[in-house]
Amino acid sequence: MEVFAYLIPYGLEWLNLIVRWLHVITGIAWIGASFYFVWLDNSIRPPAPGSDLAKKGVSGELWAVHGGGFYNPQKYLLAPAELPKELHWFKWEAYSTWLSGFALLTIAYYFNAQAMMIDKAVADISSGQAVGIGIATLVIGWTVYDLLCRSKLAQYELWFGVTVFALIVGAAYVLTHLLSGRAAYIHVGAMIGTIMVANVLMLIIPGQRKMVEAMAAGKLPDPRHGLKAKQRSVHNNYFTLPVLFIMISNHYAMTYRNDHAWLVLALIMAAGVFIRHFFNLRHKGRVEWRYPAIGVALLLAVAVAIAPKAPVAAAPAVDPAAQFQRAHAIIAQRCATCHSAQPTQAGFATAPAGMMLDNETQIRQHAAQIYKQAIELKAMPIGNLTNMTEAERSELGAWLQQTMQGAK
Repeated sequence: MEVFAYLIPYGLEWLNLIVRWLHVITGIAWIGASFYFVWLDNSIRPPAPGSDLAKKGVSGELWAVHGGGFYNPQKYLLAPAELPKELHWFKWEAYSTWLSGFALLTIAYYFNAQAMMIDKAVADISSGQAVGIGIATLVIGWTVYDLLCRSKLAQYELWFGVTVFALIVGAAYVLTHLLSGRAAYIHVGAMIGTIMVANVLMLIIPGQRKMVEAMAAGKLPDPRHGLKAKQRSVHNNYFTLPVLFIMISNHYAMTYRNDHAWLVLALIMAAGVFIRHFFNLRHKGRVEWRYPAIGVALLLAVAVAIAPKAPVAAAPAVDPAAQFQRAHAIIAQRCATCHSAQPTQAGFATAPAGMMLDNETQIRQHAAQIYKQAIELKAMPIGNLTNMTEAERSELGAWLQQTMQGAK
């Protein structure tokens, strides 16, 4: 039984690694395709009136050179005169990204919800409730977004965008008051990712199928399907940078470990939208530097707002050896259950980030990291699983400060 107790979390860690790798690979393929086609759509130029291309119904074309070859993509105003024998569909990139992402969410968060999703200082909920909140976020997010897209509001791009952004920020606010900051951020990202893939599954691909079916039947495709697909595709393009930030946010506790984590996320996402908008306009030949300037200003404002306060210099220890023994005891009880060569905390087969705190050498080596995560950000112990008290943080922080000052 002891062997199985060790092998199960070890196996889950390998599964986490493989699925995360797959998620990154498929995500690159999907987002890369999104970036390329929005660039292509904004970069094509209409053919000369009366030219052969114009007579064929081509609305725009582009010449490009890449990898030693020349390319000439063309876009038809509605559809070509004949349906080609081979037609590539861009859908599996999106489906594979979402499926691998949800699998990763399940492995990393739902299988270990007590550690990864719950922060008793935020809300005293059960693992089942935390998972239920996470899944409900995905369903409700898509449902509300889709209803907004089908409403008259969708005709007004600016106000529609502001409303959808408010929806996402509202979700972030609610989640940061129910789940741990880390889990809240990830589920905002999962909600946006679900909206993106549902756009592909429910609108873009079905619309394209109807256009192809009409051509196969010798009919002129209904342009409404193409317009709806284009609308959702553009939405997905603006979602990409916020989602990419959230994918890496778990490495930066400074963003989600504060009293206004939802606002920090909102401002960073807004910066991503402004920066993406700059590139979309640039592809059309318009260079609007105010948009990246706004994005950078927002990021700088966040950086200044959440900057840590300078630590108060610790008083010299009366008995350094005794103070270390106390710090060591706190770390052994509260930190080394996970950060050890052989973790005893359920759900952990190896030390997170490879940081082991089994002896004095290792503790002193990682003093600055321990101070940042356990004292400054209070991000560790994760979910405060080991119930580190404020008094213990204060004691440990005093010793860590002296250690870091002595190392300078």
